[in-house]
Amino acid sequence: MAIYHLHVKVISRKSGQSAVASAAYRSASRLRDNRLDRDQDFTAKRGVVHSEVLLPENAPEVWEDRERLWNDVEAFEVRKDAQLAREVEFAIPREMTQAQGIELARDFAQSEFVDQGMIADLNVHWDIGEDGMPKPHAHVMLTMREVDEDGFGKKQRDWNRTEMVERWRERWAELANERLMELDIDARIDHRSLEAQGIALEPQTQIGAPAQRIEVEGIEAADRAELHREIARNNGERIIANPSLALDAITHQQSTFTRRDMAMFAHRHSDGIDQFNEVMGAMRGSPDLVELGQDSRGVDRFTTREMIEAEQRLHRAVELMAEKELHAVSDRDREAALARAEERGLILSGEQADALAHVTDVRDLGIVVGYAGTGKSAMLGVAREAWEAAGYEVRGVALSGIAAENLESGSGIASRTIASMEHGWKNGHDQLTSRDVLVIDEAGMVGTRQLERVLSHAADVGAKVVLVGDPQQLQSIEAGAAFRSIHERHGGVEIDTVRRQREDWQRDATRDLATGRTRDAIHAYDRHDMVHAAQSREQARDDLIERWHRDRQTSPDASRIILTHTNAEVRELNEGARERMRDAGDLGEDVRVTVERGERSFASGDRVMFLQNERGLGVKNGTLGTIEEVSTQSVTVRADDGRNVSFDLKDYDRIDHGYAATIHKAQGMTVDRTHVLATPGLDAHGSYVALSRHRDGMDLHYGRDDFASQDRLVNTLSRDRAKDMATDYEQQLDPAQEYAERRGITFRARVAEIMRKLVPENVRDRIEDIIDSLRSPGDGVPGSDAVKQPEREVAGKDADREAAARVPKAEIDPEQATRRARGQAFVRHARAVDAIFKAQAHDIAATPEQIEELQEARTAFNDLRPHGSHDAEAVYKRNPEFATEVASGDPDRALPARRALQLETDLRKNPDLRADHFVERFQELKQTGERQYAAGDYSGYKSIRAEMGNMAKSLERDPQLESILEGRKRDLGISFESGMGISRDLALSHGLGRGRGRDLGL
Repeated sequence: MAIYHLHVKVISRKSGQSAVASAAYRSASRLRDNRLDRDQDFTAKRGVVHSEVLLPENAPEVWEDRERLWNDVEAFEVRKDAQLAREVEFAIPREMTQAQGIELARDFAQSEFVDQGMIADLNVHWDIGEDGMPKPHAHVMLTMREVDEDGFGKKQRDWNRTEMVERWRERWAELANERLMELDIDARIDHRSLEAQGIALEPQTQIGAPAQRIEVEGIEAADRAELHREIARNNGERIIANPSLALDAITHQQSTFTRRDMAMFAHRHSDGIDQFNEVMGAMRGSPDLVELGQDSRGVDRFTTREMIEAEQRLHRAVELMAEKELHAVSDRDREAALARAEERGLILSGEQADALAHVTDVRDLGIVVGYAGTGKSAMLGVAREAWEAAGYEVRGVALSGIAAENLESGSGIASRTIASMEHGWKNGHDQLTSRDVLVIDEAGMVGTRQLERVLSHAADVGAKVVLVGDPQQLQSIEAGAAFRSIHERHGGVEIDTVRRQREDWQRDATRDLATGRTRDAIHAYDRHDMVHAAQSREQARDDLIERWHRDRQTSPDASRIILTHTNAEVRELNEGARERMRDAGDLGEDVRVTVERGERSFASGDRVMFLQNERGLGVKNGTLGTIEEVSTQSVTVRADDGRNVSFDLKDYDRIDHGYAATIHKAQGMTVDRTHVLATPGLDAHGSYVALSRHRDGMDLHYGRDDFASQDRLVNTLSRDRAKDMATDYEQQLDPAQEYAERRGITFRARVAEIMRKLVPENVRDRIEDIIDSLRSPGDGVPGSDAVKQPEREVAGKDADREAAARVPKAEIDPEQATRRARGQAFVRHARAVDAIFKAQAHDIAATPEQIEELQEARTAFNDLRPHGSHDAEAVYKRNPEFATEVASGDPDRALPARRALQLETDLRKNPDLRADHFVERFQELKQTGERQYAAGDYSGYKSIRAEMGNMAKSLERDPQLESILEGRKRDLGISFESGMGISRDLALSHGLGRGRGRDLGL
């Protein structure tokens, strides 16, 4: 599981530490410590997979030698309490391969430390914890002084600021999440405290107090993994006591979830298999857990009562506003607004006019769904004039700053972010009134809880709300698909005539993107030579910059933007674009300055993007402009809306180059031409936004190392990752059945309870006789004695007790008695399993007595051999004959099953061994199946394929194994990544079904 951890500390002589010893330990090397005149030898340390020293510009190359570097640091720092180095330690997502993790750590160290002038000694450790899971992390030792060709200079005090550490924490989360998305790994980390996220669990962001042992003395620092385990144990105990803590955390970003989601969360917040099972049991038995039924893939989905209540509050607020009719706009005011628009040259289409009539009618709720580029903002500008003429105050909000800016520039509605508005409400400012009209733009990006808060407040005070958006564009970051759900329940008005693109075929392509026909849209652009493949992503990036440069020279007055999925790619593209600008002589003299994201060179003529809302400057996160003047202290930017924005860098430093932007920053943007670099993290929603921003044309570039063919590109860009709502599912269980099944009450017990309450006693006896006569459906089946097995087992248990009673107590050795009891429990459990298997072989359901006996046998077996029944049943499901052999009571016949059981136990305890076994078995089955097919043995081939399907399906129930196998896709022959997990990828790559297997029915 990907976890967030970033910890900063100082290595100081005052604490008895040595920079040389610290570097030797972290790099697992032997370094000579000149100050102490001794060798610091840690070559026996294991787990160090990468080690290098990264130098900033102008630093002496001799410091690439680790021993020379840290001895020079020791020599330069003369104080006995000197601070020698700063260390930043951070956890690498374990879902990544070693190569991917090293690359990520290196990129972070380069951008956040080296580019700002620090020397970074980077060491990546890939330890394996006691639970068998990898614990990848990186240690970066940093110099604390300025450096140049002559050596060390003064201490850089700015690197000690608290704000710097907070920036590193945030940037690590951003960079790691970008890379995870790019690699299509379904995991994310969050740099915020759990408290800030609303999760009442102990944070796992600190490894613990510094080790007490002194590295100078050559003693390895104390292992701090135990503290991690302690935190996990503590969180597990909290969840067991109050499982709603876990369920609330899981629904932070998703309204519904699966058993796999619960298992992954439980794995992170528990210590060991026993507590994992307890945590899972607590969550499954929580009264806050609500089972919703199956999704379109046949996967069981769940939610929480709190989430259902939030959705119900949302819909109640919406229904309340939909029923009120308190915001009338006269026909005269509406027609006057239309007339003024026509004077400006704006003539609304029939759809836009209908939308105008809808949002300015008397009702307190308006809903507008519009495809990208259909002129929603223009319509809202006319509506604003009509509302204001009627005496209403019109406010606009959106989730992001740039979306709010686009709403304001397109409609004239004064706009801000939702977060800013809610912050004002908390402080008693800017409260809504019944004379307000609140326009919420890009409403599809707003999560359920946040939209519920806003709509409930608006309903309480009697304000009018107009929701505007497109459910198919970028999805909400937080849980839910509230806008889509509201539209489905209450309708609204739709604008689907695309106006942004100037050519008909491009407007058709945008409609295809909006309606899920991504393949048709991409093929249309390909037919017009706007889709470009290259051998690698690097080459695709170079081709894009070259095409962007030609377009810039051909049409210098046109607007354009480069779009891609991640900030890392944005930076590469910004640098490439800037180089072409420099080569063409279109930039002034470079000025090197330090901004929020590190050192950058800016010049007059540079495109820049503002990265933080700042009301005083009138800029939002995502505002674009061109630099007119720049110095080391201040910058003047001509914003794209024509305003001049001047500021001192000491007051505002949240800017970066603006030739390229992420797709998330582009929603709501319109330019003449876009240049898009496709990477594997894209989906249908991102591609819809990216490919619909332009008026004149779009160029889509991709590398064949990311997408082997255009079909693979289309498949990735077509992936539907739309979020759901709990209310999308109809619950299948009636309340009584749900209550009973949660508490393990059987059908027979429920019938008995109903009879006791409703049926007269004399009739009840007759009905019970009939039920008893039907309880053994196996009777009368030739050759079947499965249903009579419990009676024989009872007799067998009585015989065992009698035999045990005849043995004198003095002759019983305790160890021997334990082994004998364990063996008897093994046989009893096998007989219970075998009885159910035999009944199933005749298509007979297990009887309540058989199920009860199986449960008791499991308990008895597990008491003597922890997890024994779990391991044994895993063996029996693969080899049902083993259950029969153990049930016979013959030790010789049971020997193969015992060996298989021990192997299963070893595999459970060692996840890496389990992964090896899975890969070997899958490869073996694949080869066997190919041989059978070639030999014409189609029956055997189908049987093998079914077993392979069972193996793929089993990964859905084993998140730990699934996580490990993410790094072994090549070994498993996975050639297709669906974005739905390795289980699905494995099945799709090999064309496997779900398989068929034995089921114990529990």
